[in-house]
Amino acid sequence: MSKFTTCMNARPILVADGAMGTMLHKAGLLLGIAPERWNLENPDAVRAVYKAYFEAGADLILTNTFGGTPARLERDNLHDQVHAINLAAAQLAREVVGDGALVMGDIGPTGQILEPLGALPYAEAVSGFAAQAAALAEGGADAVLIETMSDLGEAIAAIEGTRQVTDLPILVTMSFDTKGRTMMGVKPEKAAQTLWGMGVAVIGANCGRTLSETLTAIVKMRAAVPEAVLMAKPNAGLPHAEGGELVYEVTPEIMADYARRFVAEAGVKIFGGCCGSTPEHIRAVAAALKTS
Repeated sequence: MSKFTTCMNARPILVADGAMGTMLHKAGLLLGIAPERWNLENPDAVRAVYKAYFEAGADLILTNTFGGTPARLERDNLHDQVHAINLAAAQLAREVVGDGALVMGDIGPTGQILEPLGALPYAEAVSGFAAQAAALAEGGADAVLIETMSDLGEAIAAIEGTRQVTDLPILVTMSFDTKGRTMMGVKPEKAAQTLWGMGVAVIGANCGRTLSETLTAIVKMRAAVPEAVLMAKPNAGLPHAEGGELVYEVTPEIMADYARRFVAEAGVKIFGGCCGSTPEHIRAVAAALKTS
């Protein structure tokens, strides 16, 4: 039995971490620069984010590899460093948390559209995801989280690529941000039925627009597949400009209140934060969920 499965079975609820990009930008990462670059060029900053979430009470720490596919890294001329970037991210996380938390190898979308609607061949997507997953597994990840997916085809490609190189547990979350559907028109019910039918460990929703919209999507996923293990990692609301910076509207207290609702109304097993969330948000969520 994997470390991830053992931990899932042993605890009633697991708390995931919050945003990575939000924290790295606060640390000085310039907009437009790939956050993954800092795994090699500024590892202390990445360690500091991992440490902050770990100390805030997160049981799951995501690697700084959301954009770690070859297709995504090519934008910054980093496609020849896919292995090094993903390996370093996982190693840094393991170095920080030891055996005190689970390290989740984070895989985000390629940023391209698969054929026939787009130009990215399915086989190329699979091979790119496989390259990323292999490095994350080598670096010590306990499981692989495929997140913020809009296209079911791309999510399936990521699952296939991951399974080609590792037997680590796989979690998959979609982003429902367009009138209750993903950007590619996928309904929560369809996503739940398809993904759970592929035998992954956990399914769910992350990112999105608002906490309430993500909760609605999760409730629909629960209704569609009652036996599914669910995860939610919503944004801290929508940002607005304030003093030249983006400020998110959801406070740690509001996030904690919603965390209780996600558990009570949809029975989520894992809850964390996405864009705009900070260690303060995760500390409040951990306090709410682990003492209730």
